[in-house]
Amino acid sequence: MKIRLVASDMDGTLLDSNKQLPPDFMAWVKNHPDIKTVIASGRQYYTLVKDFLPVKDELVYVAENGGFVFEKGSIIYSNEMKKEDIHTCLALIENLKGMTPIVCGAESAYMKKAEENVYREAAMYYARLQLVENLYETVSQDTVVKIAIFVEEKKAEDAMQYFDDLKEHLAAVLSGDSWIDISNRTVNKGIAVEAIQKKYGIDRTESMAFGDYLNDVGLIKSCEESYCMENGHPDLKALAKYVTASNDENGVMKVLEKL
Repeated sequence: MKIRLVASDMDGTLLDSNKQLPPDFMAWVKNHPDIKTVIASGRQYYTLVKDFLPVKDELVYVAENGGFVFEKGSIIYSNEMKKEDIHTCLALIENLKGMTPIVCGAESAYMKKAEENVYREAAMYYARLQLVENLYETVSQDTVVKIAIFVEEKKAEDAMQYFDDLKEHLAAVLSGDSWIDISNRTVNKGIAVEAIQKKYGIDRTESMAFGDYLNDVGLIKSCEESYCMENGHPDLKALAKYVTASNDENGVMKVLEKL
């Protein structure tokens, strides 16, 4: 089997429970220049780059769950939300208790002042994060692809019910026990990976993917050789071709070392 593309989610997949990369991952990237290595995450591009500085220009980044694809500092794909849709979603979230919206743009992420624990959690995923007085005004100043919602007390799965009636072209995706992401329905990691495959003439049968949660469904579908982590969501395990060891057991590297 000839693998030309490897795409991996970050949290719960490539990163262990302490948010650490496998110590041999960057060396693997350097040793496999013939393989297009893709980091596919719900995280912001600027946050991702900080984690991979020694190999930052050797990777392709699917950021914001597929809203953007960056390569060597440039956007090579984006899926922008309409301004009126963002306003509608913000109005809905404002009326829901225990939820904090973060507007995710090409230049930065934006949120209103919040409790320290909420800000700390947001800052973990958004290296560029601006506190603003008015999110509605901010929307007009950037290319926005996603609204991330931090749900307190790890009740994100329960909170999904509040977003059942979004417009048909929008979708709410559960991306962790504390996070829900709203974007265009056509935004997912898989469609972004397909854009990379098309750009470089790589077939899905030459592609490998790793994920752990429901925001990785598109990613898993876009690659023939698909792996769910042992710690992953049961629905993703059922969808993936294989199950590998958990993120705390370096499950991604156990597979990559065999290539």
